[in-house]
This record gives sequence, C-alpha cells and structure tokens, in this order.
Amino acid sequence: MNAPTGSATGTVPAVGFVLDVPLIGAPEAAERVLDLWRADARLCELPDGRWLLLLPEPVRTRADLAPGLPLERTGHGAPTGAPGPGPRSATVTADGRLVLTEGGATVTRIVGELPALEPADWLDPTGLALHRPRPLGAAPAPEAPPVEDSVPAVARPDLRSAAGIGPSSERARRLTAETRSARGRRARRPSDRPSGGRTGSGAARWQTARPIALAPRHAAVVVVLLMVVPLLFVVLFGLGLLKNLEVDPGGIVYASIAAALAYGALFGRRAARDGGGATTGHAATAAPAPAGGTRAPRRARRPWLGDLLARLTLRTPAAHLLHQRHARYLRDLTRAFEQHRWDDALRDALPLADRERGDTAAGRPWFSLALPKRFAGQLRPTPHRVGPAAANAFSGTTVHQHLTELYRAAAERLERQGRFDEAAFVLADLLAAPAEAVALLERHDRLTQAAELAEGRDLAADLVVRLWWRSGDRARAVRTAHRRGAFATAVERLAAIDPQAARELRAAWAEHCRAAGDRLGAVEAVWPDEALRPSVAADLRDAVALGGPTRGRALPHLLALPQLFVLEAGPATRALARAVLDGDGDPNATGRSVLAATLARLPAADPATDRELATAAARAAVRDGGLGGGVAEHSLFDRLLARADPLTAADLPRPRPLPRPVGAAPAYTAADRPGTLPVLDAVLLASGSVLVACGQAGARLLTPDGRTRAHWDTPTDRLVLADHGGGALLVTDHGPDLLGLAHLDLATRTVRPWTTLRARHLAPSYDGHRLIAAADGGIVVLDTTAPRPVAVWRELGGEERLLGGIARTAGSCAALVRSPSTARSPLTEVWRWDLPGWELRARPRVDDALPDLRFGTGSLSRTGQAAAPDPVVLAAGSLLTVDPLPAGLLDPDGGIASEDRTVLRWTADLPEAELTLDGPASLGPAVDGDHWALTVPTPDGTGLHAYAGTGPCSEPGLTVLVPNAAGDRIGVRRHAGAVTYWHRSGRVLVTSADGTALLANLRVTVR
Repeated sequence: MNAPTGSATGTVPAVGFVLDVPLIGAPEAAERVLDLWRADARLCELPDGRWLLLLPEPVRTRADLAPGLPLERTGHGAPTGAPGPGPRSATVTADGRLVLTEGGATVTRIVGELPALEPADWLDPTGLALHRPRPLGAAPAPEAPPVEDSVPAVARPDLRSAAGIGPSSERARRLTAETRSARGRRARRPSDRPSGGRTGSGAARWQTARPIALAPRHAAVVVVLLMVVPLLFVVLFGLGLLKNLEVDPGGIVYASIAAALAYGALFGRRAARDGGGATTGHAATAAPAPAGGTRAPRRARRPWLGDLLARLTLRTPAAHLLHQRHARYLRDLTRAFEQHRWDDALRDALPLADRERGDTAAGRPWFSLALPKRFAGQLRPTPHRVGPAAANAFSGTTVHQHLTELYRAAAERLERQGRFDEAAFVLADLLAAPAEAVALLERHDRLTQAAELAEGRDLAADLVVRLWWRSGDRARAVRTAHRRGAFATAVERLAAIDPQAARELRAAWAEHCRAAGDRLGAVEAVWPDEALRPSVAADLRDAVALGGPTRGRALPHLLALPQLFVLEAGPATRALARAVLDGDGDPNATGRSVLAATLARLPAADPATDRELATAAARAAVRDGGLGGGVAEHSLFDRLLARADPLTAADLPRPRPLPRPVGAAPAYTAADRPGTLPVLDAVLLASGSVLVACGQAGARLLTPDGRTRAHWDTPTDRLVLADHGGGALLVTDHGPDLLGLAHLDLATRTVRPWTTLRARHLAPSYDGHRLIAAADGGIVVLDTTAPRPVAVWRELGGEERLLGGIARTAGSCAALVRSPSTARSPLTEVWRWDLPGWELRARPRVDDALPDLRFGTGSLSRTGQAAAPDPVVLAAGSLLTVDPLPAGLLDPDGGIASEDRTVLRWTADLPEAELTLDGPASLGPAVDGDHWALTVPTPDGTGLHAYAGTGPCSEPGLTVLVPNAAGDRIGVRRHAGAVTYWHRSGRVLVTSADGTALLANLRVTVR
C-alpha cells in the first residue's frame, strides 16, 4: 500500500499524494491516480521518478490506508496536520513549494517547475471505432418565461373615505345628476382608461358638467343659426329689402339664437377629448396616469362651441336665473362651513383651481354654467393635470378668495380637533395644495398616507423617497430613488431629520449599485459617511481589477482607508499606484490622468505614501500636459504641489496642454486580412481590453494586441454594456424576437445565465440595473437584478406604436413613434425622454422628412426609392435619413452628380443639417447613442468604407477602411472615451473619441 511510516498515523486532510512509482510500479500507480482523479486535478513527476498528485479539494484519509504519502497544506513550509515529527512527511506551501522530509533530510521543489503528466496519454484508442454524433434535427427554441409586470401604480389616497365623509346629499345629486348616456360615453372614452392598468370603475372624483362638443355637421348648423342667419337678416333689413314684411328683425335674431341653443343641447355630447373634459372640479386638475408608464399628454383643445354658448347665454334673460342659482349655492356652502357641519360642507364643496400652477397655461379658461358635482363612490386624488379648467361664469376673483379663506380656516380647525384626514382632504382636494397636505400628515406620523399622496401628486422625488423610507416600505423607496435619480438628495433631506435612517438609506444605495455591478457607484454612495467606508473595501479591489480609468479612481480611495495599512496591504497598493503614474501610454486610456486628479482631491491615509504619490502625480501632470482637462485643473495641480516633496515641487513647471493635430478628417485602415472568428459586436473597455461577441464561438476578452485574456463559451450575438463598464449582458438570438440573455461580471469574469426574452430590439447599453427593450409595440424597462424578467416601467403601446430601434445614452433615450391623429392620418414623431426618470422632453413631427415611409408591424421601410435605407434615430432626438443620389441626378448643390453618392439628413428639434458622401449606401447607418457610422463600398468593390461622426455635422469626423470585405455594414460602439468599429469578417479597430488616436487594430483569431 506504500503507506507512510513512523508516527504519521491518524486521519489527515490530504490535498494530494506522493506515489512511489519505482516501488509499486507504473501500472499500480496509474490505477491509484485514476481512482482519485477529479476535475482540475494535476499530476507531476518528481526527479527521483515518484509522482505528485494534487487534488482540487482536500480529502480526509487515514494515513496508514492512504494510496501514497499524504500531502498536507501549510502557509510557511512546515507540516501542520501531522501529529508530530516523523521520518517521512510531505507538505505544500501557499506559494507553490513542495517540501519533502525523508530520513532526516528536507528537499524543496517548485511545483510549477515540475514536468506534468497527462493521464489521457495512458489510453490506447487502437481498435475503437470513431462515431461522430449527428443532430437529429434543429434544436428546439427555449421557452421565454412571461414578463412579470411590476410597474409602479400611481398612488391614489382615498382621503374622503379616511375622513369619514358620507355620500353626496340628495340636493347635490338632484342639481348635478348626469344622464345615463353621458356616463356611458365617458366610460367608453379611451383617454380615460389607463393602458394596461386599472379602469376607473368604482372611483369617485370631482366633476362638473363637461363642455358641449358637437360633431362637425352639427357644429356647422349651430354656427349658421348663431351667426349667418342673424347677420343675413340684419343686412337685408339695412338694405331696405324687408320693409314691406311685417317681421321684427330683433325677434328673428333672438329666435335664431334660441334655435342654435336648442340644437346644440339636443345634438351635443358632453365629452371633450384631449383635455376638453377638464372641469372646475378635481378631474380638471389631474387625470389618471397610465399604469404602464407616463403617457404624454396631448395638447388640450378648447371647447370653443361650449364657451361661445355659455357667453351667449349670459346675454339672455336666463342669466339672472343662473346667477341666483349660483349665489344660493355659495350661501349654503358658506353657512355649512361656518356652522361646522363638516360632512355636508366637505361633501358639497367646490374644489378650487390652482392658479399658480398654470390652470390657464393653455389660454384663458372657458366658461361653464354648471354647478360643481360629485358622484357617489371613492374619492381618489389623481396626479396628472390634463388641461385648463373651466371657469364658472359667476365665480370671479372675489369668490375664489372667499372660498380660499373659508377652506383654510376649516383646515386649521379640523387639524386642531384632531381630524387629520379631513384636514388633509381640504388641503389636497379643495385647495389644490398637496404639499401642505403631505406636511400635515407627516407632522402627525401618517407616513404611509403622506407617501402615497406625495407620489400620487408627483411631488419632489426626494420627498417621496424619504417618506417611503420612514414609513418602512424601503424597497419602494429604493425603486423610486433609482427611477427618479433621487438617492443623493433624499439622503441629504433625511439626514436633517433622522441621521441613522439616512445612514441606512446610504447603505441601501450602495447595495443597489453593487447589485448592478457598479463598484465605483457603491463607493461614491457611502464615501461621505466615514463609518461606512470600510464596507466598500471589496468593491474598491474589484474596481482596481477592471483597470483603466476605473482603476485610477479606485486606487486613491483604497489608499485613503487607514485599515489598508493596518492590514499591511498598503505597500502593494502604493506600488501599483506608483507604477500607473510612472507608466507610459495614453493618460486617459491607462487612467493616469484620473488617478492624478483623484489623488489631488483625496490624500492617502499614510503621510509618507501621500507625499510620494503626490510628487509622482505632479510629475505625470506636467508630462501629460494637465490632469485631463476641466476648469479646476490649476487648483488641483496646486493641491498636489502643496503635498509633494518641496524640492521637487520647486523645480516643476506648470502643465501646458499638448498641441492637438489639425487638418483633414483622420482615416484609418483595418487589418488587411479577415480574422478566423466572426465579430458580431465589439467594444473597448476602460481597462484597455476589447470585449468581442463571436456568435456561436462565444465571447472573448482581448488585449489591444489581440491576445485572449478570457473566453466564455456562451453563444453571443450582441453585447449590452453597462454604463459603468463593470458588466455586460451577453445576448443570443434564438429566432425571431426571441433572445437569450446572460450576465457577465467583468470584475470576476464569471457568466451567469439569466433568462429568455421575447423582444424585437434591445438598447445597446444599460445602467447596470434597468434594461430597455422594444416589445409589445412599445418600450418596456426590465429589472436585470431580478431572477426573472420584471417590467418596472412601460412607455408607448396601444395607440402610440414604436417604430424601428431605440437610441440611448446614460441621460437620454429616443425613438421613432407612430401616433394617432384627429385627421385620421397617423403622425410620425421622434420622442425623446430624459433618463432615468422617463420625462418626455420633445416629440417633434417628422412626416415631411419621411414622405415615402411604409409602416409594418413595429417596423418601417422606405418605398419611394428602391435602395433607400431605413431612417434611424439618435439619442439626442434627431432623425437621420439616408437618401441615395445616383449618377446623373441633381445633387444638393444644384449640379449633376457624376457618380453615385449618398445624402445624409438630420431633422427634428435640432438644427437641420445635410451631408453628401461619395458612394452608394445600401444599408442604413449603425448608431450607438449619438454616434453614427455609414458604410459604403469602395470604388473597386473590394472593401468597405465607413464615414463616422457624432450628431449633425457638415463633414465626417473620420473614415475607416476595411479591405477585402463585403456584405455586412461596419458597426460602431462608443464607451469609455473611445469608439470601436468592427466588421463581421473579424476586424476590430478602436480610436479615441475625437478620432485623433488609434488605440487598437485587431484580427480576431483562435489562439
């Protein structure tokens, strides 16, 4: 058995064995090796002929029954598991040294230098038939799990029910009852129903009679009766043509007006779309928000006919009766408040328009003759305004001021009586002051109710986050803070009230960033709180592993931790920072400029280390011509000099910016031969490595000279890179609109499968947490940290339909949208949102730029010219169209084109621009954010040219030539201050953002 002798007995944890092959023979030793073999095991041969078997995991074995001499692990080269010193022992140290003790002599070997043995070489395949497996058919497409909808619903606090206010009185119902048909028409209006969300069933809201709206033919009849007929009789009577007729012209005019009023009342419908239904009540101040996201409000249309009828009615004898009716209502309401009959008063009260917030923003308000009314049911404050309210014809400034004073006095008295729900109802719904209602509820520890009201009324994001956090719903607070970008302001606002809660929110912020792979984001979240700084030491080490500017920002933070020097890790970190500062290469790509600038702001904890690094950073700044640019560059350099070695600081000159090359647009040529692997996507990371998607060959991480740093077998057709550069999503095309996604952590270089998703298009980047996808005719935002797809926000869908792809940057998102129109012809618009809050900032029409656009199901194509590529949208909100200009046609300058050309046009809310390029473009431009690249074939047809630039421009920023290539267009990706161009033929070329420097030029091959 070749067991150890001496005192080496008992059970020991063995990390390997030393087999005495000269004693037991090679066949027996091989059998023992195969019995113990595991994945990642290693077999080596010692100089004396013995074998060393290293196991990936320790196994406990009895020393007297072991297959060989047990090998134990120690950190310092001495046996740790042996019961005592014996004649034979074997240990392996942490630094890879093998220590053998036998017969009183000790021999040390370096494990890495021992020759390796391969057990696979022992197999003899002679006489075995080779059978290659063949597929029986196409692999079935994976099933896409349903997307769970977790879009935040708009909170609608029911203050009326909480206040204990009963149903409306019989008198109020009698004065304000609606007809059954009008209620049915309102329920059928699509603008009142949230898309994909809850309907208004059972919800009560303040309303008045809606302005009368007529069909066009009925409106024409009313106009004739109101204007044409009276004017005609007046003219004829003035000309003396009606003198012989015994007819009173005044009676005819009044009869015509009365007929118009009767006709309008008979054929009118009390509904006004797109804001026309706004009233003096609560429904005038807000509208239900779609559950699937914020639908952009359409422009409100004034109900001019209802306004005109109301004004004309005031000039008739009926005005006196209407005035008396309104005055009686006001007297009864005032009496109810003065007598503290709160139930009747609040039930019949008239909600006031918030004039400071612009109820009249769309123009002066129209007149309404109806009294305010409510219908029985729940009262839900709605968050979004839909248009200007109708002004009551008899409620001028004096009445508004009187009711304001009356309501405020009621709110103060109700609060003193401890009736907080009623007081909040008065402030939020009657006075249109939701911020005051939220403050009142918070004062009395009604935190959940205050948070619901603040979120429902769309108050400040930091206020909403703070209230949800204090109420205990911390998950909702974190989701709201991320969606609206309010972490920092919420922490500051909470720190003034509850410092411990603010610290907990800051820690949750860091954990949120950590879950998204944003290591530096986690550091920045907790760094202002010194007590939390040690919790991000692991994040800083992972950030250093990413290299590039990320490493440059992380190193000074590590050096600023006193615990680093206590743990004796400071010298190694200092040496790494010194190597970066003293190194060569581009200061931006290597992170040298960022490291020097961060050191200027953040001194090291150890004074000697700080002086050494400040001196090296000042030298680097002089050598590089500055600290990366910025208005504070001079002050940062002065900070470095103040902490640097005095003698060195006295001799250093001030940095002078290096001259930039000027002249024609740079031109670069990719490798002359195709690579051996296809490239379907590529991007340069901040570390200087290039991440490449090679289809079924998986994904690879390459050095700038083409060597493979890491390889993952997950099939990858596209890359969705996180803005912070710490991770990416590997996307696999399984078929039409079926995508497989896997998480890639670039710090640990691990891949984790995530899900299969049904989507037509994915944005090329994400924030590490929220992924934007085109699905179901609209935009859906998915939470990538959830174990399965969860939709946290939706845009478009329903009437508005997404066309083409989605352009995104860290702060903006744009898409081409087809919207309905009242003229029954669809509108084509470019919608642009601000991220992360999805605030719609612009939606200009682009129909004139796309006269030959044909719409499909979620797609578009050009029909006017056979070779016209599809238009694309840039993240800034401009539309880029490509129009071929064949030889022989008039070019934009008025001349005759002697050769095929292509015209690029930018249209939308940005200044329009036009660019004419040589060569015919049969494929649309590749776009990433605001950067674009248009591919045209070379004149000899042997290669491809790419003209590239950023946004609208009169000349291309640079050109890229890919020789010996055809077919697919040249792709483009912008990240980490660099632009990556690639082609399917296996070529990748990387330049600086301004195109003045070539950073990499690769052929992707199997190595």
